[in-house]
Amino acid sequence: MKTAIWLYLFMFIAFFDLHAQFPILSPFAISLGATPSFIGLIMGMYSLTHIPGNILAGYGVDRYGSKYFIIFSLIIAGVLLVIQSSVTNPWQLLTIRSISGFILAFLSPACLSLLAKIAKDQIHQGKLMAGNGLVHTLASIVSPAAGALLVAKVGYTVAFSLLGWVLIITGIMAFWGIQNIKTTNIQNTTKHSQPLTTIDDHKIPWLFYILPLALSCSQGILFFELPLIPLSRNSIMASGLLFSIVSLGALCTLSLLFLNRISPFLRTVSGCLLLAMIFFDMALHQLFPLTISLFIIGMAKGIIYPAMATYLTHMSSASKYGRIFAVLSIAMSLGAFIGPVIAGQIRDVLSPYFIAFIFLFIALSMLPYPKRFSILTSRKT
Repeated sequence: MKTAIWLYLFMFIAFFDLHAQFPILSPFAISLGATPSFIGLIMGMYSLTHIPGNILAGYGVDRYGSKYFIIFSLIIAGVLLVIQSSVTNPWQLLTIRSISGFILAFLSPACLSLLAKIAKDQIHQGKLMAGNGLVHTLASIVSPAAGALLVAKVGYTVAFSLLGWVLIITGIMAFWGIQNIKTTNIQNTTKHSQPLTTIDDHKIPWLFYILPLALSCSQGILFFELPLIPLSRNSIMASGLLFSIVSLGALCTLSLLFLNRISPFLRTVSGCLLLAMIFFDMALHQLFPLTISLFIIGMAKGIIYPAMATYLTHMSSASKYGRIFAVLSIAMSLGAFIGPVIAGQIRDVLSPYFIAFIFLFIALSMLPYPKRFSILTSRKT
């Protein structure tokens, strides 16, 4: 449990640092002379370069453990942020963000794999994944507004430098705070638990990964659009608050701990369906005001992401955790690349939110249905 507490602390700091950049990156790029389509490319390349990093992370984490990948990602990402503070044109920013995308690709598979391995049983595993989502959400509630306020007070150069040094110090602290775990406790307690499904030989259908791709694509579209709407253009603080509303919605559902006992498959489907309908409404500008829509999007995210992570661990053996979370990260990285690029190209002729709706519904229609599942994720015998 000590490892989990330290891991949550380092993840909170890292997520806080990274989410603080969301509302300020687009205005910073504009200040350097970037066009909306080039901003989409900057955001997309950050995600695209995740893919080779995810591939290396998957096999590396399974073979060498998570500790040094976490330390490496945090320290190098911090150094790159310090360098980013002194860029003078959009192409330099694109280069730095592309390298950052590769480096930070190691962080998520390493953290999720370590969390999954320290669990005592499947219910505990689900709680740890929900805890990861909760830490992520708490950090993202305050960080966008904090990042915007920091820029308003000290400017882009000092803000990026400070955020970079926070990551560097966190990485150094992780050297003593995190211990590698080679095997999972669940291997010793399987007789007390029941698996989610009976998929043969722990094989996860490839069609499953279309869903995280579509989810990430929709989130990339949202994160591209929010800083460019008239309200955000007039105030960086307003942009930061809009991102925080999404996180408050996620906190709402993550706080409902009883949801962890519902089938991850059911949670994933219901959350994605809710998310798709909200994007459809935003595309038509009809039912809900923007703040309500963003809050509901956050609620859906709070349901979906812990459920997806738990779903994967229930369908895989512990020796493959690094690889399955790497493939998950690859799918999400690819979606995060596609989303902003498409949004930057079509936003003058079609609402990008409609594309997010279409992608989500296609992914839901292709989601593999487990042959057997129970309402509870697992039960004690």
